[in-house]
Amino acid sequence: MTFALASFTDRLAASMAAAVVMLATSQFAAGQEPPKNFVMHDAPKPVAAIKFDDAQGQLRNLADFKGKVVLLNIWATWCGPCRNEMPALDRLQAGLGGSDFEVVALSIDRGGMDAVRKFFADIGIGTLAMYLDSSGQALRTLSALGLPTTLLIDREGREIGRLIGPADWDSPEMVEFVRCVVARSDAATAGKAPAPAAAPLCAGRSVDRPASGARSNSQP
Repeated sequence: MTFALASFTDRLAASMAAAVVMLATSQFAAGQEPPKNFVMHDAPKPVAAIKFDDAQGQLRNLADFKGKVVLLNIWATWCGPCRNEMPALDRLQAGLGGSDFEVVALSIDRGGMDAVRKFFADIGIGTLAMYLDSSGQALRTLSALGLPTTLLIDREGREIGRLIGPADWDSPEMVEFVRCVVARSDAATAGKAPAPAAAPLCAGRSVDRPASGARSNSQP
């Protein structure tokens, strides 16, 4: 009788523990879905080669950032939604930027780097590096439909997601999503399959509306 009661108690405890793990996993995974309007691809996609200049006039390309998760934001100073979201991108870079993650804000202004410098100074951007493609070729090469367009790129230089239009880049939802993507990228690089409760899939949903109903700008 005592043995049967102990066995029942053990089974009940195990069932309760499993239920708690399942609940925690589902809640954590739900919280890590991409923020509104972020479309995650079913499989990584190659990113076409683009070239651009840095603030020192040195020629750069996306291969320079290989090994990091990159948030490539294509923008311009004349784009109203770009102006509105740039401070949030700056705060995202300040909070998460480093050896594992970087925001690459790529301007397509035809006015040159001076226009970008003035813009950054005017709105108080202090963390983001300045990058420029004055030809605007990147917009066409990457099939960006308007401004701003943002690509999420993995450590191997492949596109894993895209957002068309502005976003609240430093919102808690977005920050946790980016942390999740970086954490899963770390695990993939190490060749390990992460436990679902520790690093959920950051799996996505597809939408085609800019964030908060805002509209993106087309290239003039």
